[in-house]
Amino acid sequence: MALTLDNLILMAEDELTQYSTEARKIEKLRRKIGIALNLKEQQKLKQELLTKIPQGFWAKKLEKERQTFALPFWGIAGLGLLLGISSQQYLDFLAPAIALPIAIKIQQIGWKLQAKRLLLNTFEEIEKKVNNL
Repeated sequence: MALTLDNLILMAEDELTQYSTEARKIEKLRRKIGIALNLKEQQKLKQELLTKIPQGFWAKKLEKERQTFALPFWGIAGLGLLLGISSQQYLDFLAPAIALPIAIKIQQIGWKLQAKRLLLNTFEEIEKKVNNL
């Protein structure tokens, strides 16, 4: 079974769930990638990954600070629930219905961007190690 870029991104997402340093995550991914792919395949997937990573200002900010971007929407959702329950105003439940999916989507997009960046850093680390040999 050949690894696709989507599989590698999922592996990077799994590594993001682990509580460890960036270097440790890269090292664990590097081992997995080194076993499964040869150097040509790695370079091809790296180029494909580079085309998939957005380079815009907002994408970079979202990658670094996804929780900060989502926080206002979590707050709006929570406040809407609180006001809807406490004052029995059913219209207040509209705020969580709108804000909650937005907050979740922001978190998902940021998470994917972080995983792609971790994978890119891993590919660059592999190249650096190969060039040093």
